[in-house]
Amino acid sequence: MNKFKKIGLTALAASLVSVSAHAGAMSVAGGASMNAGAYSGEGHDGGTTFSMGNQLTFTGSGELDNGMNVSLSFIQDHATATFDNHSVSVSRDDFGTLVLHGVGGGSATSAMDATAAGNLWDTFDGTGLATGVTHTNSAPGTNAFMYTAPELMDGVALNISYEPQASGNTNDSGMGWSVTYTGVEGLTAIYSISDEVGTTSALSGEQTAWKLAYVYGSITATATGSDFDVQTASSDQDVSSYAVSYTVSDELSVTYGTETIESGTAGDQDAEYNKLSAAYTSGGMTVSAQLAQAENIDHSTNANADLDYWGLGLSFAF
Repeated sequence: MNKFKKIGLTALAASLVSVSAHAGAMSVAGGASMNAGAYSGEGHDGGTTFSMGNQLTFTGSGELDNGMNVSLSFIQDHATATFDNHSVSVSRDDFGTLVLHGVGGGSATSAMDATAAGNLWDTFDGTGLATGVTHTNSAPGTNAFMYTAPELMDGVALNISYEPQASGNTNDSGMGWSVTYTGVEGLTAIYSISDEVGTTSALSGEQTAWKLAYVYGSITATATGSDFDVQTASSDQDVSSYAVSYTVSDELSVTYGTETIESGTAGDQDAEYNKLSAAYTSGGMTVSAQLAQAENIDHSTNANADLDYWGLGLSFAF
């Protein structure tokens, strides 16, 4: 554990002691999932694969004598023996919210970490092909700060984030901002710009991203776009995505989404993804099903770059 994290955890412990004396509260939540799925396509016809996952989330909060609210969060899943995400935040209505992420934090563009359709390329990670974007909508968020200002005007919010680079350039760093507008009922609009310094020129440059979402009755329509303009031109990427979700009832919802990834390398083909999914929830249990399709999955026209996928899932939340 580096010095920065030690300081963060020490402050975190001190905050817990302080807020405990002022009616602080702790809570635990979690979930478990079981999944099955299979790919089909030239060179990829295989059997059904099964997987399981679980996660625990610990949260605490309390109010200080000066009116500041202090909260903390720890998240751990089955894949690691340490916490995947831990953070501490302080907030007040006239101050805003300042968050220090020790591990797994976000940035000013965190609201757009997932595309409108939910990063469909992740569905095809098991194929061994280069399926996804090489950039994300936020720096990794290790020892990172994020500040959310008090509402500037009706429906307008400002986020600013900063992540310093560790000595020896062993991690990405970045600074960015985003503006969110929710002044019209049912509408959410987000625009962000960030400058990132990566460990290589292919990971360093400017990123702009936007998101529009509108809810009308049982229908939710979402569109997102990201433009990554990095120092190595061949590593530029444009990602666009659209999704429509229909809530059939309190328990059942259906979603269709599509994504297009445009590569900056001359001669590369656009990678395209489509997915139809449905989810049924009863209490803390959710049953889900999905059908997905990918074309030019690795930006090529090779026959094995077109794939189909089906998946079934069962998850429990508590």
